[in-house]
Amino acid sequence: MIDLSPDQKKVLDKILYWFKKEKGKKQYISLGGYAGTGKTTLIAVLREELAELDKKLKVGFVAYTGKAARVLKIKLKGQKVILKGDSVSTIHGLIYSPIVDEKEVIIGWQKKEKIECDLIIIDEASMVDELIWSHLLSYKVPIIVVGDHGQLPPIKGNFNLMQEPELRLEQIHRQARQNPIIGLSIQAREYGLIRAGKYSRGVRKFSPEDLEVQEEMGEMLTNFNTDTLILCGYNSTRRRLNNHIRAALGFESPEPQSGDRVICLRNNQTERIFNGMLGTIIHIKKKDSSWYEAEINMDGEEGSYQGLISVDQFNSELPMNFTKKRSQIMGGDLFDFGYALTVHKAQGSQAKRVILFEERFKQMNDGDWKRWLYTAVTRAEEELYIFSR
Repeated sequence: MIDLSPDQKKVLDKILYWFKKEKGKKQYISLGGYAGTGKTTLIAVLREELAELDKKLKVGFVAYTGKAARVLKIKLKGQKVILKGDSVSTIHGLIYSPIVDEKEVIIGWQKKEKIECDLIIIDEASMVDELIWSHLLSYKVPIIVVGDHGQLPPIKGNFNLMQEPELRLEQIHRQARQNPIIGLSIQAREYGLIRAGKYSRGVRKFSPEDLEVQEEMGEMLTNFNTDTLILCGYNSTRRRLNNHIRAALGFESPEPQSGDRVICLRNNQTERIFNGMLGTIIHIKKKDSSWYEAEINMDGEEGSYQGLISVDQFNSELPMNFTKKRSQIMGGDLFDFGYALTVHKAQGSQAKRVILFEERFKQMNDGDWKRWLYTAVTRAEEELYIFSR
């Protein structure tokens, strides 16, 4: 059995009490935890405890994206807590089934009438929107909602499962504190300030006075790969960075090409693409002045997206569904270049290497800024490089 800290034990006891005594009248319970507080460890121990209560219990572990689901599966496998009857998948894989035509081609997705699990545990729950949440609740299966309550809230709408979690893990474990990225996340969350300096071989904040700062920045941007996330605050910065990186990679046309990195900007349940998902273009050609016909390999997802994507969205300042042009874009989907992202758009993503350009909006209060900086820092898995603007 894994040793838990006092705060983890307290939370575990409360979840077990809910499961044994309250789940019949209270369908879900929510757990918020900062980076480094041991949320996944707690889930692993919880699964062992639940097996003691009911050996036949089937748990559906889910996350919003395919990549997040794969990461969750690796962690749970490492703890040896995926038991017989359990599943690990995206939320959409658990609750939606494909609609196929006479040629067995998938043409859409529909909500399943029944799901094969007795308990759902959602990781990264802040990404779940109101529609999907209502679908999850409709199965009348108990749900444990897990996420990071220190992150930014969703961009649009008032729905946020992590706004006021019922249970909280806020004690950073000693081993986690030794991770320089976790250390910087604490600085960001508590003080809204990360001082310039080299924190480890792959974690550094550059000072504008550093002699090599421009050279280092240019080399990092030129060496972009799919293990990299480049983050900023302003959409204008995002556009400049996207254009700079595309030029450095040898793309001569301002129009999207095969091999370009892209980001989805609007949910489409039928096509199983969701706001913030990243991918790489496999094929693309102009259909007419408004639409491209595209095939896109979405990161961490099975199969590829095939459909119409808006011409005008690329290099646009804002997603077009939030502008007066939204009535013109009902026949297809919205993608833009995905080399550089705003921190808001990167909330569901993580990468081995993160390059962050600190940019604070004038209207941000100190609390908003701390959440922005904390969210940005915690996108990094192994390397983090910060540039002041």
